[in-house]
Amino acid sequence: MLCVKACPFGAIEVIEKLAQVKDNCNLCGACVTACPVNAILIEREESAAVDFNLYRGVWIFIEQKRGSIQSISYELLGEGRKLAEKLGTELSAVLLGEGIENKAEELFWRGADNIYVVDSHLLKDYQSDPYTEVLTSLIAEYKPDIFLCGATLLGRSLIARVAVRLYTGLTADCTGLDIDLEKKILLQTRPAFGGNIMATVICPNRRPQMATVRHKVMKEPEVDKSRTGTRVIKKDFPDSLLKSRTKLLDRIDEVTSTINISEADIIVSGGRGLAEAKNFKLIEDLALALGGAVGASRAAVDSEWIPYSHQVGQTGKTVCPKLYIACGISGSIQHLAGMQSSNVIVAINKDPDAPIFKVANYGIVGDIFEILPVLTDKVKKAGILKL
Repeated sequence: MLCVKACPFGAIEVIEKLAQVKDNCNLCGACVTACPVNAILIEREESAAVDFNLYRGVWIFIEQKRGSIQSISYELLGEGRKLAEKLGTELSAVLLGEGIENKAEELFWRGADNIYVVDSHLLKDYQSDPYTEVLTSLIAEYKPDIFLCGATLLGRSLIARVAVRLYTGLTADCTGLDIDLEKKILLQTRPAFGGNIMATVICPNRRPQMATVRHKVMKEPEVDKSRTGTRVIKKDFPDSLLKSRTKLLDRIDEVTSTINISEADIIVSGGRGLAEAKNFKLIEDLALALGGAVGASRAAVDSEWIPYSHQVGQTGKTVCPKLYIACGISGSIQHLAGMQSSNVIVAINKDPDAPIFKVANYGIVGDIFEILPVLTDKVKKAGILKL
C-alpha cells in the first residue's frame, strides 16, 4: 500500500492485492520510487531526435481583424527583430486573410524581412480549423526556429492547436523573451503563482519554440518607411483544406462610450468598492473627462456590473497605460498581474492597508464617492490631460 500513499493524485487503488493504475495517472513516477519490490514500472517511448540544423528564423503570426492589423502584431515584430539579430537570422511575418497582401509593406516598415501571405475568401474571418491547417503546413514546410503569437483571444485559440499538431512546447502569456546566446535557445519568461514569481521556460528538445506574448508589455517599433524587406512569399491552399467544422453566423461589436482598454494610454478602473452597477457612472465620467478607457476588477465583472471586456487582471486583459487610476480596488495578486507595469498608478481606496497602495505611485485614502466627482470636475475645468 506504499504506492497508494505516495500517489499525490489518488490514481492507484489496490484490488485483490494488486495495484491498479486509474485513468487520472499523469506518470509522475512517485509510486515507482515508493515501491520497495519494483512492482510498478513506467516505460516511456523515446521520441526521435530533432535535427535543429533544419530550423532557422523567427516567425511572427500577424493578427488581423477585418483587414486591419492589430497592434499586438507590431509589438511582436519589434521584439522578434531583437531576437532575430541575436541569433543572426531573419524575421518573418505570417499574414492570413482576404485581400490583405497590400498590408505587407507596413510589416516591412516595422522590421520584417520576409512575409508569408495566404490570401483566400475562406480566411477572411478567423476560424480555428482552416487557420490551424495553414499554419501547421507552413511551419512543417519552412521550419522556423521560433514562432510567436499574441496572447489574445484569437491567438490563444489558434496557437495551442498548432503546437499540439506539431508536437512541440508552448509557453503562454509571456512578458519577456530573450536568447541564451550559448545554447541558442529561446528564454520565455512569464508570471507564475498569481504573479508572485517569474518563471523562465525553455523548450530544449522540440522545434519550433513557441510562445504567446501578452499585449502591451512590449513596445511597438518605430515606422521606418525606408525599409523594403527581402521578399513576399505567396502560398495557395486548396479550398478543401480550408474547410471549417464551424460557421460564422454574425459578429456583434460591443458598443462602449470609451476606448478599448488594450489600446488606452489612460485607464480608470472600478472595483468592489463601487458597491453597485449604477456607480460605475462615476468611473465612466472620469474616464471621459481624461480621454481614457474604463477598466474593472474581476469582482466588478463577476457581479455583472460591467462586461468582461473591461476586466483587467490575470484572467482579463493585461494593460500598460501611461496612467492607471484604480478606484475602490483592493489590489489582489490577480489584478496586479494585469496592470502593475503601468507607467503611473494612482490608487483611491478608503482602506489605508489595501495592497494596491504597495504598487501605486500616488495614493488617496478616502471615500471614492466623495473624491471622484470632485476629481472629474477639476479635470473637466482643466481640459483633456495630455500625456
